[in-house]
Amino acid sequence: MLRTVKPKNARSKRALEAREPKEVEDPRIAIFVKGTKTGEVLNGVMKDMMALKRPDAISFSKKNVIHPLDAQNTASGSSSTSSLEFWSSKNDASMFVIGQTSKKRPNDLTFVRMYDGKVLDIVEAGVENYISMESIPGPKSTSGHKPLMHFASELFDTHPRFIQLKSMLMSLFNGEVVESIYLKGLEHVISVSLAPTPATLNTASASTESSTPLPKVHIRTYTTRLLASGSRIPRVELAPMGPSMDLVLRRHTNPDPELLKQAMKRPKLKKTDIEKGLGKRKKNTDVDEMGDLRGRVHVGKQDLSKLQTRKMKGLKAGAFEDDDEDGSDYEDSDGDISMKRQKLS
Repeated sequence: MLRTVKPKNARSKRALEAREPKEVEDPRIAIFVKGTKTGEVLNGVMKDMMALKRPDAISFSKKNVIHPLDAQNTASGSSSTSSLEFWSSKNDASMFVIGQTSKKRPNDLTFVRMYDGKVLDIVEAGVENYISMESIPGPKSTSGHKPLMHFASELFDTHPRFIQLKSMLMSLFNGEVVESIYLKGLEHVISVSLAPTPATLNTASASTESSTPLPKVHIRTYTTRLLASGSRIPRVELAPMGPSMDLVLRRHTNPDPELLKQAMKRPKLKKTDIEKGLGKRKKNTDVDEMGDLRGRVHVGKQDLSKLQTRKMKGLKAGAFEDDDEDGSDYEDSDGDISMKRQKLS
């Protein structure tokens, strides 16, 4: 465990405050680590993925003896988990992409997600049918732009392995959290789809221990072109940009339930956020197009006979009965009897 360092000056104090938890976190910094042996395919994959992740990416040029899914590293006697936690704390990073190849697992790519300086979960996949970004001609997207991510399969919402992979890829490429985005700012699209699903794979009761082989994951990247359509909404065309690859899911680790509960915990919303309609939706309340909070109140059946009104002397019962008793009626020229109404003050 790292010792707590007290700031010695204002500059170091600001640096420590920048690493403290926030209501809206900064973009995740990803560290790309090379294992003991990497081939040409993995070097190209990590180079292209780092180009999509920039400027929130750090590359380790030296090779490291790192095996995240192994409990103990026999070569150096140190745990790979402790190395990841040290690098995460040192660089304020919460994502790792580790590439290494071996005869048993060729072109192996490992995604590691951190929380509070600890390993949350790990996903391991093999890379196949890789096409680099340089080999595809055409314009490329600008670094730092937020991508549009598209997941084309129902398994990303039903199967636990693909739910975890979807969450991992979104954490890696999601970038900065924004309330809205300019249409021309969407320069590239990352499409994630699956191969045909086997008939024996039951999406309703999917299990991580099933012996059914999982379908391959196809990752494609496109640039967007906004063309004239004769209306305010432009016509969008997609052009391949690269990289293009297929992933075969291998080993994985599920997050610790207690650590996952802390990671999913959200701060309390402010009063202004609740007025905007954020957070838990309340019954009979809605936010209109102008941003005003409107509510509907349901009341029971009311007895209007007991309704309290403004007290007026002229509305009292028996106000005209006293005039009849005094005999103040008179007969007009037509022979009708009219009542002389008493002027009430």
